[in-house]
Amino acid sequence: MSVITVLLVDDHLVVRSGLRALLGTQPDIAVVAEAASGEEALQRLEHDSVGVVVMDLAMGAGMDGIEAIRLIRERNQGQAILVFTTYDSDADIVRAVDAGAMGYLLKDAAPDEIFAAIRGAVQGKSVMSAPVASRLFQQLRNPDEILTPREAELLSLLTQGLSNRELGRRLFISEATVKTHLAHIYAKLGVDTRAAAIATAIRREGMR
Repeated sequence: MSVITVLLVDDHLVVRSGLRALLGTQPDIAVVAEAASGEEALQRLEHDSVGVVVMDLAMGAGMDGIEAIRLIRERNQGQAILVFTTYDSDADIVRAVDAGAMGYLLKDAAPDEIFAAIRGAVQGKSVMSAPVASRLFQQLRNPDEILTPREAELLSLLTQGLSNRELGRRLFISEATVKTHLAHIYAKLGVDTRAAAIATAIRREGMR
């Protein structure tokens, strides 16, 4: 029987200890390394080859799980990565999948679901908690759903290269309100810059 080796990445020792104990009940799964941050996970993977990386998203200061997933994928395209987190927002799910996660589990997932996800990841299967899968499917069907009508309109206008002042004039709102809307759009889309938001808007238009 081949054993699936696992790297646990979570900044909470209690979570790692509990998950290690849970996975230890399975004869074909073995936790061989742990990391408390994205940076530490990358260092571990330089020395340890594992079948599956089980990654949290938010890990305090420093590199978050999304960036860690992206960098791991850049170094090893074949590395199986499962997200194991409490965060289930549309933006988090889409960002994780875009970064290269093969699965997305919530921390309230049943043990059998966790075991199945790890086994499936090694086989190249994408496994997600039922609520996550439902939200991701809905997001793919209706990409503008996570944005309010006003935010969707503002995102569309961004592609015209308008300044915040021009956006405010076009929508009859103040510059301060424009900035607030933009902050919400960036957060929901999982982007940090105006250029990234524009790129997302263009990509969405192309999908229609």
